[in-house]
Amino acid sequence: MTAFSWFISIVDIAIVSYGIYRLFLLIRGTRAVQLIKGIALLLLAVPISKWLKLSATHMVLQDIQTMLIVAIPIVFQPELRRALEQLGQGRFFSENLLARNEEVDVAHVIDEVARAADRLSRSRTGALMVIERQTGLQEYVATGTPIGAVVSAALLENIFVPNTPLHDGACIIRGDRVVAAAAFLPLTESAQPGSELGSRHRAAIGISEQSDAISVAVSEETGWISIAAEGRLYRRLEDRALREMLMRYLRPRPHPPLRLWHRGAQP
Repeated sequence: MTAFSWFISIVDIAIVSYGIYRLFLLIRGTRAVQLIKGIALLLLAVPISKWLKLSATHMVLQDIQTMLIVAIPIVFQPELRRALEQLGQGRFFSENLLARNEEVDVAHVIDEVARAADRLSRSRTGALMVIERQTGLQEYVATGTPIGAVVSAALLENIFVPNTPLHDGACIIRGDRVVAAAAFLPLTESAQPGSELGSRHRAAIGISEQSDAISVAVSEETGWISIAAEGRLYRRLEDRALREMLMRYLRPRPHPPLRLWHRGAQP
């Protein structure tokens, strides 16, 4: 094998590797990450079921694997569309999609969101604030106006001032930053809300059904504060209850200490 052939092979591998790297950055911060994890586990289960000689399980998993060929383009349609758009605009190989990995003061974020919700409630100003957790919300961030400012009660209040360009829609909080305002969210198709809730609360429930995000909604009719989490809506929350629920959902849960059993240990 000549030196030129080695060089061509290295360039070929480098192009493919960089393309995969850019695709990974493209889906980072979206729901596609969780979907890929599920697909990877499914693909891993196929050889394991064969090795364990689980004939029925292996047959079912193989059928599911075959169906993925049709399902993957449908499931990843938003990400594929974003990739083609960026490729057409010449940003696929130039845009830096790496997010900063910084320590976030969760207590500060909770305090600012709670203070803003309380003030908006007193003035009966409608608002919808979405706090991103593990599931990325980049596809919804892209529908709004980029902000990129540190979370503060004053900023959140000003975003939802009536008859201003950003008041209609949701603001999305990632870490300690308001990354977007006036974002469009999916409305719930559940029958839970009932006819008395408007689009703001339906959107709050809808985003909590499709991700692990936490939504804080303020009603402009009643001034009530609500939280949507895991597809459920908790209404008429006072300041203390709001802070406690935000703390419960946003505080990282400590891992229990690893206990090793040894002979003579007490059960």
